[in-house]
Amino acid sequence: MKRFADLTAQEVLALAISNEDEDHRIYRSFADALREYPETARIYDRMAEEEIGHRDMLLDLHRKKFGEFLPLIRRQDVKGFVARRPVWLTRPLGLDAARKFAEEMEYETARFYRRAAHTTQDEATRDLLRQLAEAEDKHENLAHELGAKLEPEARAAEDQTARRMFVLQYIQPGLAGLMDGSVSTLAPLFAAAFATHNTWSTFLVGLAAAIGAGISMAFAEALSDDGSLTGRGAPVVRGAVTGSMTAVGGLGHALPYLIPNFFVATVFAFAVVAVELIVIAWIRTRYMDTPFLQAAFQVVVGGVLVFGAGILIGSS
Repeated sequence: MKRFADLTAQEVLALAISNEDEDHRIYRSFADALREYPETARIYDRMAEEEIGHRDMLLDLHRKKFGEFLPLIRRQDVKGFVARRPVWLTRPLGLDAARKFAEEMEYETARFYRRAAHTTQDEATRDLLRQLAEAEDKHENLAHELGAKLEPEARAAEDQTARRMFVLQYIQPGLAGLMDGSVSTLAPLFAAAFATHNTWSTFLVGLAAAIGAGISMAFAEALSDDGSLTGRGAPVVRGAVTGSMTAVGGLGHALPYLIPNFFVATVFAFAVVAVELIVIAWIRTRYMDTPFLQAAFQVVVGGVLVFGAGILIGSS
């Protein structure tokens, strides 16, 4: 995987062409999935056609500068892009989910074009990239306006850009950390609890697991993306958010073992685990457009499996 700063001028153009082609196909998929909403489908069809126009402009420039050979380079080959969740494959596709995805996609693409224009030395290439950045801004605004027409007036009054950035920079990394801390530390904690029946020893194991997981997740998140193309914010901030929420998730069900009575402490720990899983399901519903029952089922299944593994190991 290459860093964006290490790409040649030809590779930047090839990446832009690949991105425009992918965006075109995503919008076509949105339009096909939303044919029961003719006006919405028409808008996505129009956006898809414009993406093809952008691709053709980039192809013409590439031919003039570098000839017919087009290097194979995709967004997943470059460090700094966030892996896209394949929303376009979902059936039925929600109007709100498609709109939010389109806004984020256009925002990321516009940042990419501006970053590429800033680094290129060729004037013609720089001018085209700036034009395309402005075009992607219009697409982002169009997606926002589409949502305002389809949703209640209260939602239309919200600052969508600020909310999106808040989700990207804080909610997503925080949720990842909370899920990891709340679920992955269940096994060592309850294994220690049922193996020793000693509340202090169990607390120390839970404390160590929570802190260790927090440090690990902090580094993993901070090193995964520098935020220069995606707008996900500074790596240090994201790492701190993920690490702290991981530690909080792990400490939540360890703290009850400060109670000297093993039975009481374990009952409280069970209750805390239930609350943690409900909170995770609620956050996924509130910010990730996941139905609550589906989110709860997914989280509970994972938590029960890890929880059961810990009890079985500790009781053996």
